[in-house]
Amino acid sequence: MKNIAVIGAGTMGNGIAHTFAQFNYNVQLIDISQNSLDKAIAAINKNLTRMVVKEKITNADKERTLANITTYTSIKEGTQYASLVIEAATENLDLKLKIFKELDEVCPEDTILATNTSSISITQIASKTNRPDQVIGMHFMNPVPIMNLVEIIRGYNTSNEVMKFTVDLSKKIQKTPVEVNDYPGFVANRILMPMINESIETLYNGVAGVLEIDTVMKLGMAHPMGPLQLADFIGLDVCLSILEVMYDGFKNPKYAPCPLLVNMVRAGKLGVKSGEGFYDYSKNRKAEILAKQFE
Repeated sequence: MKNIAVIGAGTMGNGIAHTFAQFNYNVQLIDISQNSLDKAIAAINKNLTRMVVKEKITNADKERTLANITTYTSIKEGTQYASLVIEAATENLDLKLKIFKELDEVCPEDTILATNTSSISITQIASKTNRPDQVIGMHFMNPVPIMNLVEIIRGYNTSNEVMKFTVDLSKKIQKTPVEVNDYPGFVANRILMPMINESIETLYNGVAGVLEIDTVMKLGMAHPMGPLQLADFIGLDVCLSILEVMYDGFKNPKYAPCPLLVNMVRAGKLGVKSGEGFYDYSKNRKAEILAKQFE
């Protein structure tokens, strides 16, 4: 088990690739966009340089980590020797089903197929393959190189052997695996997203402003980041997508996305990545209060 393929070179994908490469696994990072791959390698290089400056790793460690990563724009080429594939593409059901159908066709028979989905059914994804016993969820937290938690999600058909292997592998890259069953939102987002949604409802109903809501949660509940700032960090489009999956799965109105969240996503106000969400990031990534008020 030395070849790990990662599908998707975005924030989560490059973080997963970085982490495995740092622990001396050969990583095949795959994305249809060469530009995205170039940006991913630049991001990994920047993050490793930051670790060198903080004396957490040596320059030799940095160079070794980068040398362990190879990039591909073809799933077939990038996965031909993979023992494990971790899909970290956009949180879109149709896209993930398409990717897993292709992975099942091109990967070696014994390759384990994992998804980094934060809410979509592992069982549903596995149904598009002829190896549902070898499909599992590995939900890493962002930023992957820093956050210790990995939710390991067992699909309806996931074998005990694949579950044990994935748990053991997570420990080898110094993560803390938590075993979870396959229900919408798993554990992390089933608890987190209603809190974020309720915070947006509190703002929407004029109970308090953005800064006030986040200050209450930081100082009153000892959260390192307020829920509205956290939503900006995650991406408001991602929050909306997860809430929709949960609402769809449970048919419970408590998971229905707040109209303010829906409108902000429609308007392209997605948080840090778009430069504006509940806070302003137009000048830097530090959260600054917007001049305009939410109504």
